Amino acid sequence: MPDTEKSVFKVFIRGSIDAVWREITKTDTVQKCMFGMRLHTPGLKPGAPIRMRSPNGKITAIVGEVLEFDPPHRYAHTFRFTNLDDPPCKVTYELKEVTGGVEFTLIQEEMARGAKTTKQMNQGAPLIVKTLKSVVETGRVPFGMRLLCFIFKIMAPFAKKKQRSESWPL
Repeated sequence: MPDTEKSVFKVFIRGSIDAVWREITKTDTVQKCMFGMRLHTPGLKPGAPIRMRSPNGKITAIVGEVLEFDPPHRYAHTFRFTNLDDPPCKVTYELKEVTGGVEFTLIQEEMARGAKTTKQMNQGAPLIVKTLKSVVETGRVPFGMRLLCFIFKIMAPFAKKKQRSESWPL
């Protein structure tokens, strides 16, 4: 097994566990905390494929497979950027009810040391955690995430051919 990294990001969110869970698992609209992507899957259950797609569904940025699904406490899946040839890694979301809210933990593991995927995930995770907190607590997406989503929208026509959703059916 190649040399791998693990990163853990935690935040306290003033809100219900159901509100946090909904935001990270919803499929009927974009996930604001996940860079404005929309989760596509035939069903959130172990073994099911997942695709994180652009709001219009034309670009698939992330592919994976559900590993664990225990609502509303734990959700884990494999993770691979479609524009990179790095090996897949594992992402786990853990939610724990605590006084006044939820302790949310994002765990990224089995990331190949030095890979582009590892660098991008370690840069993106703090934004995901910060945005999730803001969306659940205030209903608003922080400016930095709004700006990134705007840039992604502008860059979508320049996505690699292999990122087109027809290359990543469910």
